[in-house]
Amino acid sequence: MTPGQRQALERLWPRYGLDLPDGALDLDQAFGRQAPRTLEIGFGMGDALLALAAAHPQQDFIGVEVYPPGIGSFLLRVEQAGLSNVRVICADAVEVLARHLPAASLDRLLVLFPDPWPKKRHHKRRLVNAAFLDLAARVLRCGGQLHIATDWADYAAAIGEVLQGSPDFAPSPLLADATGRPETKYERRGQRLGHDIHEFRVRRR
Repeated sequence: MTPGQRQALERLWPRYGLDLPDGALDLDQAFGRQAPRTLEIGFGMGDALLALAAAHPQQDFIGVEVYPPGIGSFLLRVEQAGLSNVRVICADAVEVLARHLPAASLDRLLVLFPDPWPKKRHHKRRLVNAAFLDLAARVLRCGGQLHIATDWADYAAAIGEVLQGSPDFAPSPLLADATGRPETKYERRGQRLGHDIHEFRVRRR
């Protein structure tokens, strides 16, 4: 972590950071209002989250990330953009979904280009599986949207299979194209490598 990232994290965390309680977060209290809410898991550089928050000031956005240096850099960008509708959690996403978000508290859940763990022996570490879908279904309201994107073909095949087997999600025809999702750093890298982009948009039954 650079000195600038450390200073940004220390200075801006009280404003934008969410410390996890023993139980569920009070999101209305965290944002000081009631509004539609989107959570992005593993926001990385934060390009998509920042663009969405800037474009939709009437909505609230939460980012979950485990790497403090990236969070420090992102918080600086949030401050520079003058945004008040962004909060950040530094924790494992599975723990956040399982223990710290109220049921039916999200309108949208984004998983954009998660770590593909390309080696076969590491596939068990991949985020998107049946257990993850159970957690996603718990935190999404009825009709809420789950949006997943990857540039790894075998991961995409596995995601499609697990989504098809889930009783909690159905295709979301209202999100049949890629509009409304800003491009990410990892997406651009995949495109440079010649990878196809695979998108999955489903709604909570």
